[in-house]
Amino acid sequence: MGVLLTAGITGHTGLLQQLRDLKIGHQAALRQLANRLVGILHGCLKTHTPYDEATAWAHHTTTAA
Repeated sequence: MGVLLTAGITGHTGLLQQLRDLKIGHQAALRQLANRLVGILHGCLKTHTPYDEATAWAHHTTTAA
């Protein structure tokens, strides 16, 4: 998805904020977040690893404005 988040905002909060900034509708934003969380859950179950927010959202780069 190649998402850039604003500095200091990470994980699901950052994703929702970015979707709000892009004027994505509420239902569509929740659907995207839910799909991302299902993907994270699938990865955790597949690899038998506990959830780690830093790992789960690591592909989102944080940049200063």
